[in-house]
Amino acid sequence: MNLIKSVVPGMVSPAVPEPNGALMLALQYQFGQSEKLSFSELRELQFKQAASLLYIAKRSVPFYKDRVPQLDSVLTQSIWSEIPVLTRTQLVDAKDQIVNKKPLKGHDQLHKITTSGSTGMPITAYGTPMTRLFWDAFTLRDHLWQKRDLGGKLVSIRPEQCEPGRPVEAKSWGSGAAIAFDTGPAAMMNSRTDIADQLLWLQKEKPDYLLSLPSVLNELAKRCIDQGIKLPNLKQIRCYGELLTDAVRDTCKLAWDVDVVDTYSAQEVGYIAMQCPEQGNYHVQSESLLVEILDENDKPCAVGETGRVVVTTLLNYGAPLIRYAIGDYAQFGEPCACGRGLPVIQKIMGRQRNMMRTPDGRVHWPSFPSSYWNLDKIRQMQLVQLKPDHLLIKLVVSDRLDSREEETLKAVFVERFQYGFSFEFEYLDMIPRSSGGKFEDFVCLVD
Repeated sequence: MNLIKSVVPGMVSPAVPEPNGALMLALQYQFGQSEKLSFSELRELQFKQAASLLYIAKRSVPFYKDRVPQLDSVLTQSIWSEIPVLTRTQLVDAKDQIVNKKPLKGHDQLHKITTSGSTGMPITAYGTPMTRLFWDAFTLRDHLWQKRDLGGKLVSIRPEQCEPGRPVEAKSWGSGAAIAFDTGPAAMMNSRTDIADQLLWLQKEKPDYLLSLPSVLNELAKRCIDQGIKLPNLKQIRCYGELLTDAVRDTCKLAWDVDVVDTYSAQEVGYIAMQCPEQGNYHVQSESLLVEILDENDKPCAVGETGRVVVTTLLNYGAPLIRYAIGDYAQFGEPCACGRGLPVIQKIMGRQRNMMRTPDGRVHWPSFPSSYWNLDKIRQMQLVQLKPDHLLIKLVVSDRLDSREEETLKAVFVERFQYGFSFEFEYLDMIPRSSGGKFEDFVCLVD
């Protein structure tokens, strides 16, 4: 049982939390109430919040002066649908015109958020004390949903923390959990550290919970399988930042016999959806965001139909993003059997730049687990679509493939993608990650 941190000596249970801890717990209580609402009840609350956001944006955010409507009545779906979708290019061009020129108390201390540009277009957005507060609150919600033992040791391997090769220790899991609960220690390492050193460090740290990118977890798991290494204390893995495939889940399960829990987020908007602890679906964090999935004509997609993910930051009054297409594609699902009324994303397809378009008109997000090619020489692979009918295969290998093996690999991809691509090979010592530390196994460079 996770005990609430008490500031009154002798008070263990019930505890008396400090004011900020009480605030965090109050938010969790409200989350518990809102997730019981029906979709229509949630949408009514979201439109009330969105109406307030539109009122402020129209009056004090220059970019939205002529972009959002003057509300003379209740905000409805038809009015909302008339607001144009904000593209990444428009956000880049808007610069500080997206910033509130008459900020409200609590929304007036902006911090800059610069994305890594994994979509091919780095952007700058801004957060506020409210967006930071709700980032922490949703982090705690995830811990509580997953029933994690907060007294355990949390280890994270991420690109944005500490220096490569210089891990750091922390006394708690961070403000989201530690503000209200006594937590165990944490340890952090930069994911740009050599993978062999990461594995040695993990064995030393003996984590109860491990947080990292799917590509990092996949490499660590494969090495543990090859070397017979176990992490005996590990209870659960949490990942973020990249598309989590079934192949990565299976590899982690084989290596460590634990479940992988995914989160769907973007730096500029925060948590978008978190995995249901009972059913495995992704629940939209509707208290903070209004999430739409739209087709090419900006009309709502039906359940199971793939479309663009469009997000509105309902609580960011300092630099709001209204109907912002984040560059991802996904599918909504049916209501979850767990009973939570939060909308369900049943499948996250991936980024637009990770989408393959074949000359015959098909669109899909390629997946090619190593089991498909079965060549032990291959240590790392990335496919790049240079032209509609031409793929570059980048390889890191122990020994260069001979002509027969190259032809075998070509045949695998022709069968996998059901199209007769032409191919070229490039052999490298290492395939670099993006500037944000992420790895993309497929990249489309066709306009």
